[in-house]
Formats: sequence, C-alpha cells, structure tokens
Amino acid sequence: MFSSSLALNAQACTLQRVTDETPGGIPESTPQSVPALNPQSNPAVDSGGTREIDRPANHKSIARKQRAASLRNLLEWVAVIVGAVLVAVLIKTFLVQAFRIPSESMVPTLEIGDRVLVNKLSYKAHEINRGDVVVFKRPPGLPAGPGEPEDLIKRVIGLPGDTVQAKDGSMYVNGKRLEEPYLPPGTPSLNLDQPVKIAQGQAWVMGDNRTNSQDSRVFGPIESTTVIGRAFMIMWPPGRIGSL
Repeated sequence: MFSSSLALNAQACTLQRVTDETPGGIPESTPQSVPALNPQSNPAVDSGGTREIDRPANHKSIARKQRAASLRNLLEWVAVIVGAVLVAVLIKTFLVQAFRIPSESMVPTLEIGDRVLVNKLSYKAHEINRGDVVVFKRPPGLPAGPGEPEDLIKRVIGLPGDTVQAKDGSMYVNGKRLEEPYLPPGTPSLNLDQPVKIAQGQAWVMGDNRTNSQDSRVFGPIESTTVIGRAFMIMWPPGRIGSL
C-alpha cells in the first residue's frame, strides 16, 4: 500500500508540472531557430544568397566561351576579307578596271595621272562606236620602250568599212568632215594625207592631242579583238571626276 501511494503522488506531480507549463495540458514544441546563411562566412554562397557550385569549373567554362567567340570573330573577318578580294579580282577581270594615264596623248580630255574606269563588258553587248575612248593592247607596230605601258588609250575615229583622211587640218570620214566637239578649237589633224580604208574587224584610233600622239597614223588600224574596253569615267583626282 505504501508503494502505491508513492506512485500516485509522483504521477500527480508530473501532471501538475505539465498543467502549469502548457495551458490545456498539451505540450507545445519549442520552435528551433535556423541560422541565416552568411555570404561572407560561407565562400560557397554569393552576395545574392545563391549557392555557387564548383567556381573553378565556371571560370574555365567562361574562358572557353570567350576563346570560341574570339575565334568566330576572327574567322568572320577572314571570310569577309577573302570575299572582298575575290569580288575585286572578279570585277577587275570581267567587269571594270581602273587605268592610269601615263602620257599627254589624250590632253585635254585626259591629263597625266588621271585614273579612268574601263567597262570590259561594253563591246560584248554592242559594237565599237565612233567617238568612244578605248583602252587596247599595244599593237606590234609600236613596241613598248623601258617603263612604257603595255596598254594604250585613244579615241575611235574610223570603223570597219570607213575611209579616213586628214585634210585642211580636219579629219574626214567617208569624204565628210568629222565634227569633233571634244577637241579644243583650232586643234589640227595632220599627217594623214592619203585616205585609208578600214578593214572588217579593225578600228582607226587617234589621240585628242593630235600634235603629240602616237596613234593609228603611226601603227595603222588596230584589231578590234585587242580592245580591252571602253573608258567611261574619270575617277581620280577628285577635282576631275566625270564621265567621258
């Protein structure tokens, strides 16, 4: 009986403590505080509270991407330069080419040092016309001296089937005086006293500077197949830019 009394007393004490600590007799769990992440104390957390994983690997990945971007940029520039060179070569070979004027034979139309653009397709689309300024390969009758160019530039005066002659200081084509508005007034055309018949596939060319030009009066008619193209524009110097 004595033991039973002690057990009841102990149980009563326990119930009393529980009743005193928690209203209603139900024990409450004590909330546990969660320590906040401190970016400065934890090197794995960045300033935004985001956990970084394997930082050295990220640096390597960024470096690889930067190298790849630089390589792509380099390859793009190489492609652009190569493409531009190819386009320039194709244009020069088949379409348009620039030539420098080395002599006074075409003064005043063309001065020494002028640069002209020559259309290489002109005479694939149509025949050579009288009055055209053409660039052609130096004919066999006028060998190039030291430093002299292999290409010449003159104006077309006679076409296949024409008869050309100089009389009274003027050029005559098929017996009619040729109007030449591109020449300064009073420019004499000389040294062609006898008429010359132009054969098929040929052209008679002369310089606008009639008293200082080696042209068909010296080497005869040129072959049309030696004509490179028609000069259509002065591109340099800036003060002389214009069409021909």
